[in-house]
Amino acid sequence: MPVCLNRDPSGHELRKRTNGILGKTPAEFRETEAHCLDIGLVNNMPDKALGATERQFLTLLEDAAGGVVARLWLYALPDIPREDSGRRHLTTFYSGIEDLWNSHLDGLIVTGTEPRAANLADEPYWGSLVRVIEWADRGAASSVFSCLGAHAAVLHLDGIARRRLTAKQFGLFECGPVSGHPLTAGLPRRFRMPHSRWNDVPEDELAACGYRVLTRAEGAGVDAFARQRRSLSLFFQGHPEYEAHTLLLEYRRDVARFLRGERETHPDLPHRYFDPAAARALAAFRERALGDRRDELMADFPAASVETRLANTWRPAAARIYHNWLAYLREQKQQRLNGRPRRGLPLNGNGAVGANGPAPADRPRASDPQHSLDRIA
Repeated sequence: MPVCLNRDPSGHELRKRTNGILGKTPAEFRETEAHCLDIGLVNNMPDKALGATERQFLTLLEDAAGGVVARLWLYALPDIPREDSGRRHLTTFYSGIEDLWNSHLDGLIVTGTEPRAANLADEPYWGSLVRVIEWADRGAASSVFSCLGAHAAVLHLDGIARRRLTAKQFGLFECGPVSGHPLTAGLPRRFRMPHSRWNDVPEDELAACGYRVLTRAEGAGVDAFARQRRSLSLFFQGHPEYEAHTLLLEYRRDVARFLRGERETHPDLPHRYFDPAAARALAAFRERALGDRRDELMADFPAASVETRLANTWRPAAARIYHNWLAYLREQKQQRLNGRPRRGLPLNGNGAVGANGPAPADRPRASDPQHSLDRIA
């Protein structure tokens, strides 16, 4: 089933940004049907990563959709520093964050961004991000918080501070479900998931505050966790949305920063990401970089030959957990259409999606349930 982008009703730009994978017309979307879901994406990534992040979530939702038709609404925090190109992109394809406050979404996804401050509360966008976190619990049936977004949410909601790691958690890490839970139904016993972070949230503090660990990464701590308040929040320290080459691009970026003198040390290779041949080629380049540290050397970085050897081995697991999330959103919408309060997931045991959980108050309905694709365009 299709994923539709609300600010691109023609589908032309969507097809371009997803290499033709998506772009079916949104005419199949019907407000009054439970399988048609409105999902917001608050994309906080830097300018150069805006388009790639859109594509990553669009294609992941498409792979996870099953019988769901998803209509994606794009938002961005206004306080993240942008260059002219980034501001033009947001003006063309995004709605202002103020439009989020009056929206009526089924689900919300909040990305992280590259951290700049040691204390999250010192980031220039902190106030806006806090408002998004607070809105999510009353404005959507469920929300996903990714990486830094997850760290920000648990800090604001429960005072759980991220802790700095001695080395960057970077690469593919072996994960597995901690226990049976509807959001992890159908996941394999073992799968790898990308992580790219300098910080971590302690599992014992999460448990003490009522969070349920869903998946754990070997050598990297908590991978995914959840908590039911008025709505259901799902948190990822990893990046299930990443494409096959995303970690390579991040590694290349950090190598370039080293050669320009913007970081003191050469980055380590991502954990369990490259095959032996690719690792040898990159190790040889590292030796050159350590002996001849200059920006011009990046012209010889072996990205093209390395990229052909990469595969997105985590996509089946990523699509499965997002499929379960979309199924939950679908059931919550059906409850609303039937005029019944939505029911949360049973975070303390097994069960079918939406069964035997607490019953928080239903979210307000849109004053105009037939609002069009271009309502906020």
